[in-house]
Order: sequence, then structure tokens, then C-alpha cells
Amino acid sequence: MKKKNIALIAGGYSGEYEISINSAKLVEENIDSSKYTIYKIIIQKDTWHYLSPEMNQIEVDKNDFSINVGDKKIKFDGAFIIIHGTPGEDGILQSYFDLIGLPYQTCSAGLSSLTFNKHYCNSVINQMKVKVPKGLLINKNNMLTDEGILSFVGLPCIVKPNNGGSSIGISLVEVKSKLTEAILLAFEQDKEVLIEEFIKGREITCGLYRKGKELKVLPLTEIISQKSFFDYEAKYLGKSNEVTPAELSEKWAIQCKSISAMIYNQLNCKGVVRIDYIFDGKQFYFLEVNTVPGQSAQSIIPQQIRAMGWEVSTLYNDLIDEMFVPQTQNSTPR
Repeated sequence: MKKKNIALIAGGYSGEYEISINSAKLVEENIDSSKYTIYKIIIQKDTWHYLSPEMNQIEVDKNDFSINVGDKKIKFDGAFIIIHGTPGEDGILQSYFDLIGLPYQTCSAGLSSLTFNKHYCNSVINQMKVKVPKGLLINKNNMLTDEGILSFVGLPCIVKPNNGGSSIGISLVEVKSKLTEAILLAFEQDKEVLIEEFIKGREITCGLYRKGKELKVLPLTEIISQKSFFDYEAKYLGKSNEVTPAELSEKWAIQCKSISAMIYNQLNCKGVVRIDYIFDGKQFYFLEVNTVPGQSAQSIIPQQIRAMGWEVSTLYNDLIDEMFVPQTQNSTPR
């Protein structure tokens, strides 16, 4: 059987660029080379290119997303998007690939756009009767006074870019005098800022992906931050402990997995996603859906895969296989 050409797409336009490059490294090392030929495509604002084994930078023809290697034109059978942030997690690349008819392994363009916008996503999740922290959305044309903000969300509160990831630009505000500084920091990353009540509790995250008719719900992870919350340092610079499987009672573990499966199915997700929560001891508060979760060796999804007793190659090859299968809805979680 002829091997399929897969574009492994990394980089991006956001502060998550290096995280994406690290994720792509693990994915590339664990894809079945007997079935797929992998071409790593780096996307930056001023160039989309393939770096050949001879270290030649070959530009991508954006008209049909192809490259010319020597005298051979390489066209792709599918795209494995591993860009965290824009344009890989917000639906932009997905829209482009839809236009040219190229399959990809992530959620659809529309759903990627929705989940990337935390405020809109929270509104949809709230309609599913899942608890969501109280929050306010502001932009530079819709500013509120500090008093107006705090009368709604209280102190402490979380201030973060509405569109973004990897805890970049996020702050925990414990005193009123620090609120403006936190808002300005978030505005450095996005044109919209989300301010939410702070829910004290344990951070729990659930990974899921679909393989055929089966929805695979991975072991839960608890993130125990050495900081006051799970910020960038905690997430990527070793300032946290991650326990997989999370030490939850069977009752609460089943409930979290059930909520996650319901969200995955009702949103009609595709590929691997990670859904984050705060557990206050009585209920789970939804935080966000990550449609392109980190895939470096230390990332949470690879940890959960290993806790299943699987190799990470199982996940990546399943995801590629699945991109060529028409998507079904309402899979049964296992």
C-alpha cells in the first residue's frame, strides 16, 4: 500500500511557538514510518516552509499546500496540526484546509474558533448545565471600573487573555491595587480580556479522543502547582507536580470523565482534546477545552497515555488513521 504524505505542522504566530516545536518533535518520533512519510512544515508570520534533511528551507505553495523537493512536487494526503495558539488552535488553518480539501486531525474550524474564545465557550458549556466560574469580558472599547469588575467577580480573581493558551498573560489578582496591572498584561496578548472569579480547589484535567466508534477517556491528571495557580512557570518550567492518575475517589473520577465525555460529544469534538476543571470538593468547574493540547515528552496527554500502559505512538497513529474516516457523533465512552 502506498505510503501517505503527512504534513506535520508546527510553529505559529503566538508566544506558544517554542512549545509547538517541542510538541512536534515527540509526534514526529512516534509516527509509523512504514505507513506515513512525514514532512515537518514550520509556519511563521513571514514564511511557511519545509526544512529538508539537507537543511534547505523550501517554501510552501499556499495555492494547494504543496512543496517542491528537487524535481518532485509533493502533495499531502493529510495535515497533523500541532500549533498551539493561532493559527492552529483557533480555526484559521482548519478553514484553509477545508477550502483546499485537505483532511486534518483536530476539531473543525468552527469548533476550534469557539473553544479558543474562552468567554463564548463558557457560555456554551454553561448551557450544558456544567458549572463555569462567573466572568466578565472586557475590551478597550468596553472598559469597566475596578469597582464594577470586583463587585461581580470579587477577590481574588483570575485575569487572562480571552483568546490564548499556555497560561501566557494570566494573573491571579488578590488585591484591588493589582487589577489594572493584570488587565494591561493580558491586553499585551489579546484584544479581549476575561476576568473570572477565583475558584479555590484542585486542578483536574481529562484527555479524550475518538477511535472509530469508541471514545477513549484517558486517566485523569491532577496538577499541583508550586505557584499560587497553574501559570506558565508551573506549566512549562517545572514549578508543578502532575499526578496521573489523579487521586480522586471512584465517584468523583467517574463524574469528571462522564462530564468530559458529554462535552466532547455535544460539541462534536474530533481528535485528542484536554478538558480542564477546578474541583472544589463538591463539584467540577469547567475551565477550558484545549483542542491542540501539548505533546512534548513532559506534557499531560503523553503522561495519560503512558498511564494507560500504551506507547504515545498509539495515540498519534490513531489520530492520523482517524482523519481519513468520516466523523461520527455520540460515541460510547470506554
